[in-house]
Amino acid sequence: MTLMLDKLAAQESKRVLGDAELTERAERLSAQYFDGRARPASVRWVTNQNTRWGSCTPAEGSIRLSHRLQGMPEYVVDYVLCHELAHLLVPGHGPDFWRLLEAYPRTERARGYLEGVVAADRLPHVPGARGERDA
Repeated sequence: MTLMLDKLAAQESKRVLGDAELTERAERLSAQYFDGRARPASVRWVTNQNTRWGSCTPAEGSIRLSHRLQGMPEYVVDYVLCHELAHLLVPGHGPDFWRLLEAYPRTERARGYLEGVVAADRLPHVPGARGERDA
């Protein structure tokens, strides 16, 4: 049973949503966690965000997610979507914003995952690591 769950988790983490699926997912998350009040006009992947996981322009209702999230576990993508959806309701990162985001139950787990990714990127390169062959 554990092996099957591991395989399912691996498949889930490799699934890449298209922009249309991303929009549908954002609408479902808004309905589930924000009573449908966060209504994005557009949600799409972008390749020009290398220092942020996502961004939002509330005046336009546009949400952009970094392509670097593609292939990460769905709960991580959902967290970033919820984060950006929350910005449609509350600009900035004040207490009201974080209270709103508490509605998403995997916030802390997803933040920890993303912090781990950032930390791993900062580690020094070790030859032969990560399946690379020594020359």
